[in-house]
Amino acid sequence: MVSRYWDRIYSMVHQLLRNQQDAEEVTQDAFIRAHRGLVNFRGESAFSTWLYQIATNLARNRYWYWWRRKRDKSVSFDAPVSAENDMTLADVIPAEVQSPDDITVNQEFIDRIARGMELLSSKHREILVLRNVKNMSYEEIAAILGISVGTVKSRIARARESLRSKLGVDFQ
Repeated sequence: MVSRYWDRIYSMVHQLLRNQQDAEEVTQDAFIRAHRGLVNFRGESAFSTWLYQIATNLARNRYWYWWRRKRDKSVSFDAPVSAENDMTLADVIPAEVQSPDDITVNQEFIDRIARGMELLSSKHREILVLRNVKNMSYEEIAAILGISVGTVKSRIARARESLRSKLGVDFQ
């Protein structure tokens, strides 16, 4: 079970929490809970959908736990990787071969989308991550979130409209 689904569950949780340590912990907890609750799995949905729902619920709980405590860590690319080493993240992360113009345009676009995603409600951010980042079907999202397919579709439409409005006239 773990070897088959770890990467997919971890990736989805990491997209929601945006923190490696939290994502690893939540992913591990999801597998532990799934293993303990295996006798309660009714088979009404795919096993992977059931596992995604467990992981999503745990990620939501973790997100709200930290949000209430205003936990927000950021890491500087110019900060040393460790106390014993002067190497920075900028030194460690490999540079892609792109023109400076390409890099600037791509980064501005990514930054703008990221800022817009941060401004969305957690429901809208979550549904866009599941649909646009994880490429899940409406049916999978509905099963994970415990809502109807129609609600998934309308929530995605509202989330995209909200993101467009937050991004400004260039994206209208």
